[in-house]
Amino acid sequence: MGLKRLTQDLWFRTWWTYPSGGPPWIEIPYHVFNLFEGAVWTLLSALVLRRYLRHRRSAVELAYALAFFTFGLTDFREAYSLQSWLILAKGANLLALFWLRSFVIRRYYPESKLF
Repeated sequence: MGLKRLTQDLWFRTWWTYPSGGPPWIEIPYHVFNLFEGAVWTLLSALVLRRYLRHRRSAVELAYALAFFTFGLTDFREAYSLQSWLILAKGANLLALFWLRSFVIRRYYPESKLF
C-alpha cells in the first residue's frame, strides 16, 4: 500500500452510505439508531446550556455544550455517510467531551453525576 493510498484511506475514504443496498435488517436499524443518538446528544447539549444559563458558573460550560452539540451533528452525518475524517472527528470530539465533563463536574458541580 502506497503513501497516497494510505492518506486516502485515513482521511477521505467513504466506508458506508445510506442507503447502501445492504441487508435492510442491518441498514435501517443502524440509520435509525444514529438519528436517535444524534437527538440524544443534542438534548444533552441543551441541558448543559440550560444549566449554564441558570447558574453561569463558567464559560467552559459553553464549550461543553458545544462539544455535545457537535457530537450530535456527527451522528446525524453518520446516519447517511461514514467517512474516515468523520471517525477521526468523532474521536477527537469524544476526547474533548470526556475532558470537559471531568473538568466541569469536578470543579463546578461536584454533587452532579449525570451531566
